[in-house]
Amino acid sequence: MNTAIEGLVGESDAIRAVRYLIAQVAPTDANVLILGESGAGKERIAQNIHRFSKRKDKPFVPLNCGAIPAELLESELFGHEKGAFTGAIAARPGRFELAEGGTLFLDEIGDMPLPMQIKLLRVLQERTFERVGSNKTQIANVRIIAATHQHLEDRIKEGKFREDLYYRLNVFPISMPALRDRAEDLPLIIEEWLAELRAVGEPIIHLTDVAMARLKAYGWPGNVRELHNIIQRLSVLYPNQRVDVADLGSPILDKNESTLAEFSESIMTCRQDFALPESGVNLREIVSDLETRYIEAALIRAEGVVARAADLLGLRRTTLVEKMKKLNLARDVA
Repeated sequence: MNTAIEGLVGESDAIRAVRYLIAQVAPTDANVLILGESGAGKERIAQNIHRFSKRKDKPFVPLNCGAIPAELLESELFGHEKGAFTGAIAARPGRFELAEGGTLFLDEIGDMPLPMQIKLLRVLQERTFERVGSNKTQIANVRIIAATHQHLEDRIKEGKFREDLYYRLNVFPISMPALRDRAEDLPLIIEEWLAELRAVGEPIIHLTDVAMARLKAYGWPGNVRELHNIIQRLSVLYPNQRVDVADLGSPILDKNESTLAEFSESIMTCRQDFALPESGVNLREIVSDLETRYIEAALIRAEGVVARAADLLGLRRTTLVEKMKKLNLARDVA
């Protein structure tokens, strides 16, 4: 199944793990909670779970809980009857009805108001609901997949998310890695998009090695969504042309410009002057040593505050903690 999973290309350990988890949970009816930063591709995971589930011939219905005003969210989820409230000029089915027999994807579940969390929990427990303004009970035959960029455990501590709902949703968690944490997948991601453009006769771009290296070095705060937008923009600006570092534009050239300029220059220097020893090298050991040195330097500059050190390195705090453990740099971290 893994080779048929759409939109989640790459050979990094992180994305391989995601594909494996999709393959494991898709045939079941378990609720899934997808975690990850905005723009990382959480909806792609939900779509693939539905695609390989026994519900694949029924609807996949998405709803962004953070995009719907709180006063309209109940009607959006459960539907309403004519005259149920001001402006309800006709009866209207909600997302639960539209997803009957299929999958309901609740994106940004962490933004759902507490009163709605209680009503959603009731539906998950009893598998029934009523339209707003109706006493008629309907069966909720849907699979729930939820997603959030927030740390729900923190929201629970703050009293902004119900713990019982969290456990109902978090039956099978899947974490979508940020693009910066799987930069080695970037060439394959770009090639997939360019192949799609090529297949429909659209112009494509040809990235130089140095331009690709610059893209890998960028922090990608907008994740895959930001990358897709930049590739589209470059394809419009430079149709069927060679794209070098200078062509990448903002924001790639605006952030950490001096560091990235040195990085590009070092690549060119390596090409011209670098000689591999006859006996070869232990690349894993060299990379590990370099990573250790940078992490130690960041921790020193951040006075031991891991969150600040992570910012200096362009990593998530959790990613840095894992790297510290792997490199035997682990210490007491809060």
